[in-house]
This record gives sequence, C-alpha cells and structure tokens, in this order.
Amino acid sequence: MMARRHMSLNDLSDKVGIANVNMSKIKNNKVNAIRFSTLAGICEALECEPGDILKYDPNGQSDEE
Repeated sequence: MMARRHMSLNDLSDKVGIANVNMSKIKNNKVNAIRFSTLAGICEALECEPGDILKYDPNGQSDEE
C-alpha cells in the first residue's frame, strides 16, 4: 500500500506520529500487537481500510515460519 501511495517509511511514520523504528517493525511483521489508534493513523495516512493492509492467519504464524 505504501508503494501504491508513493510513500516512504519515513513519510508514513511522520504522518502517523510514531518512531521510524516502530513503523519498520510493524511493516516487517515483527510485532505481536498494534494499537487501534496507530492502525487508524496508518489507514488515514494511506487512505485505505484495515483489510487492505492486514491479513488474518488462523494458525497465528508469521510469514517467516
């Protein structure tokens, strides 16, 4: 979604108001949870819906497993 919006990680983290390192962790699936306010900020900045950037995994496994 960031590529579609031509937005860098730095730009997105600035718009959402969180540290670049934390946005990187979210982007790279290195977090176990995310605040709704952060998710709302990401969706607002990217002009998208949560379903556009989230994927449900019924097994709870990350892409790395």
